[in-house]
Amino acid sequence: MKCIRKTFAWAVIFIIVAGIFSPDKGWAITIQQEEELSREFLKVIFKRFELIDDPIIVNHVSNIGNKIIATLPPQPFKYKFYIIKQHDYNAFASPAGHIFLYSGLLMALENEEELAGIIAHEIAHVVSRHISQNIERSKKIGMATLAGIAAGILLGAGGAGEAASAVTAGSMAAGQSIALKYSREDESQADQLGLDCMTRAGYQGKGLIAVLKKLRSKQWFGENEIPSYLMTHPTSKERMAFIDTWLEQNEFAAPSTNPYEFDRSHAWLIAMHGDTDAAVKKFQEDVREDPSDPLGHYGYGLVLARSGNRKDAIGQLKKALVHRAFDPYFLKDLGRVYFLEGRYTEALNVLKGTINIAKNDPECLFYLGRTQMELGQLGKAATIFEDLVSLKPNYEQTYYYLGQTYGKLGQLGDAHFHLGIYYDKKGKVKNALFHLNRALEKTTDPGKKATIETMLGKIQKKIKSAQNDRKTKGRPRQVRQVRSK
Repeated sequence: MKCIRKTFAWAVIFIIVAGIFSPDKGWAITIQQEEELSREFLKVIFKRFELIDDPIIVNHVSNIGNKIIATLPPQPFKYKFYIIKQHDYNAFASPAGHIFLYSGLLMALENEEELAGIIAHEIAHVVSRHISQNIERSKKIGMATLAGIAAGILLGAGGAGEAASAVTAGSMAAGQSIALKYSREDESQADQLGLDCMTRAGYQGKGLIAVLKKLRSKQWFGENEIPSYLMTHPTSKERMAFIDTWLEQNEFAAPSTNPYEFDRSHAWLIAMHGDTDAAVKKFQEDVREDPSDPLGHYGYGLVLARSGNRKDAIGQLKKALVHRAFDPYFLKDLGRVYFLEGRYTEALNVLKGTINIAKNDPECLFYLGRTQMELGQLGKAATIFEDLVSLKPNYEQTYYYLGQTYGKLGQLGDAHFHLGIYYDKKGKVKNALFHLNRALEKTTDPGKKATIETMLGKIQKKIKSAQNDRKTKGRPRQVRQVRSK
């Protein structure tokens, strides 16, 4: 089922490309068209893939990306970075500057230099506009071929699953019959620009070659497996030789990276999203070899909490804090585990202290609000949740607990309103309609009434559109008969 969902997602992308860049439009790829494509593309990604949205990893990746972008002239796109929760070793750039990295690849990296190498290379593809150029070149393939590939993927015929696994957002296609994947010339240009950006951003440039050599050696894979990254980013011997030569001919200043930032986010990713048994074994070994290593204790505490052993997890997180007392991530996770263990007073004290260090951490705010709810501090909880809604509008669970809090406060209009937003974001239409209609009945504020009515209208429109789609799919094809005179 998971594979089917993936192939369907990529098929939708093919159809989007065909729709926006049709022959009638001359296959011209403007900045505006690329942004339009990116919006449709993101809808597919967000619907079909689970993203990791925790600040400890997203902020770290974004900071590296922004450091590299700062070396470039003004860009037409606002770059954004995402982590897809997939164990594959892949990364890609989508239209209009959206950079995606798979969690599996991130876990396999060893340092920030390697991460910067991957990010710089993907940014270089966007800067060089390889994505838009490749889409433009796809007119040589022809619409019929594109449509046939899309149909094959949808129907699962002719090895479509294997082809779909080779698709990346940057290349928009897979297999030898498709000319949309990056060419060797594209890769060479991205290497040159990426290496230049890396060194100007304070990196030594060795990270890219290190990752590519690992991928080529398949040291992370079985004998018959090829990393997805290599299937869309050709890695020839000539390309590797060029990078080696470039590194030899260029002198580098001492790296300006802080290894702790990478190591902390790396430990968190393995503990929270890696294989549980392997993570437990890794961090047990880390703390055994170096009992003073705060990240060993931190990772061990996280994975213990993830597996349900919260008592021992608290002990490990406290040991981490002995060696790094004011690390906001250590504090936040200790407060979170206290909450999950039902130790609300201790959770409150830790989370309030953490907020003073990391004011805008969404998970910290979320658990602080929930702790205040449990302790009966409903007014304070409502304020925290409202702040979180403003800071992070897509943090869905906030709307649910804000609605619950307002319900306990007797503010039923606000309660139903936020529950309606929550269920609308979750795609539960009936629940959303129920709560929004109740909010409309309970609300006296004219401005909020207008907002609710607009939301109800949009939901009804989506329902009608879905009904029409179902009718169209179920309708037999009409064959027009021409009578002879």
